Amino acid sequence: MNHVRIDLLRENLNALNLSAAWVRRSYEQTVAIGQKESYTAEEFDKLENLASRYARTTDMLVNKVLRNIDAVEYEDSGTVIDITNRAEKRGIVSSAELLRTIKDLRNNIVHEYKIAEITKFFADVHKYTPVLLEVIKGVNKYCEKYLADGE
Repeated sequence: MNHVRIDLLRENLNALNLSAAWVRRSYEQTVAIGQKESYTAEEFDKLENLASRYARTTDMLVNKVLRNIDAVEYEDSGTVIDITNRAEKRGIVSSAELLRTIKDLRNNIVHEYKIAEITKFFADVHKYTPVLLEVIKGVNKYCEKYLADGE
């Protein structure tokens, strides 16, 4: 077993879990807002904060942790499709398509340059945040077998 790769996995997983805690906090602050035609400045700030945290956390999940699991298991990471398919095979996520949906929403958020247009993603972010958090639970459970000895 490559201890350098496992140490990096532990570090990346800790960062992911911290990020997930901030996503959860933002989600809880925005549950009551709902979808509207327009938002107050305070509501918009809270929802934009959630969207940003969702995007960053999704990045960490796919580009750091899932790729790191591949490295620990001596897999060639390949494309995002390869990574999501392996996450499904490992039982981390119920379907690769769901993980790709989470990632696609992240891409839409980070590539929207018009502030006024970001509001069209708020409903989807609210819908998929609990899903993202469940996937992160699955990642943690899967990684226990690598991290149990070194804790």
